[in-house]
Amino acid sequence: MIVATWRVVGRAFPGPVVLAVWVLVTVPAPLIFYEGTRRWEEGLKVSTALWWMVGSVPVLAAVGGARLTWYTGRRRIASAAVATVVAATLMSAVFVGATMAVYRWVFPLTGTAQWWRVLFGSVALAICGAVVGHLLGRGRARRSQGTGRRGYVAGGIVVMVGALLAQPTVQLGAEGSTVSYDPVEYGTVGRYAASASEVGILRLPAAGQYAIFAVGLSPSHPDCRVTGANRAVLRAELITTAPGDYGGDVATYTWVASFDVPAPGTYSLSCQTYDQQASYTAGEVPQIRGAVGSLIHWPLVAIWLLGAIPGLLIIAATVRRRRDC
Repeated sequence: MIVATWRVVGRAFPGPVVLAVWVLVTVPAPLIFYEGTRRWEEGLKVSTALWWMVGSVPVLAAVGGARLTWYTGRRRIASAAVATVVAATLMSAVFVGATMAVYRWVFPLTGTAQWWRVLFGSVALAICGAVVGHLLGRGRARRSQGTGRRGYVAGGIVVMVGALLAQPTVQLGAEGSTVSYDPVEYGTVGRYAASASEVGILRLPAAGQYAIFAVGLSPSHPDCRVTGANRAVLRAELITTAPGDYGGDVATYTWVASFDVPAPGTYSLSCQTYDQQASYTAGEVPQIRGAVGSLIHWPLVAIWLLGAIPGLLIIAATVRRRRDC
């Protein structure tokens, strides 16, 4: 009985295309939409992001219910409807749990959310969606899975879209997951102090790690070096995916690099860049919660590959179906 139940759930489980759409709607879409429609100082709250997920659950469950009905036939008996609703609801709960985990441990945005209430509300909506999906599935004949080249085309498109959206998603997630940022400046190089090709003075109060911020629209990939009194040169490590929108009404800052100093004292900062009007300042390292605090340091290729995973799954599923035919 247990094996048969899991087979039913497996048949209702949507394919990689549905997975790609779900990931797009519940993770990048809220971050990018909010960034494009709100003032820069207004951060996305975790409760707002979860509303996108809750609104998508009925559609997901309806797709799962329809797929299961297509596979098992259009039987007009109560047990078939119950099996469809149960399987589609379980499948939706898996998707909801995965998305909630993303916003709990990967992108822990600011604000609070009633996590259990969100989960139970999503399950209730999933039941309604599964019922609708079952009714829609009974009205259509079963269709065979396509094995043509459309899967490769769709997979290639999703790979490109996912790779393009991966970096801004990590960037916006890091900005929204920042706990605190101390705007204290320990020194500046650029148009507010000297030419970006010259040297600025840093007065650092303690040993440890400090951040270099690009001021305003200054380039986010400068070649910055910190020199101590003993002429020892410390190369600043660039942040692969630079989070920004820090600061206030006077100026905005983007965290572009970080460096460590062995002792407090006076240091010099030089940043080479193509923009001679650029400005950079040193300050405290932003405190970013969750795994996104590590993702911003990943190589760009790895971030692109992470975003391309849904598209690669579509291509792999297409290869498998063509091999089985």
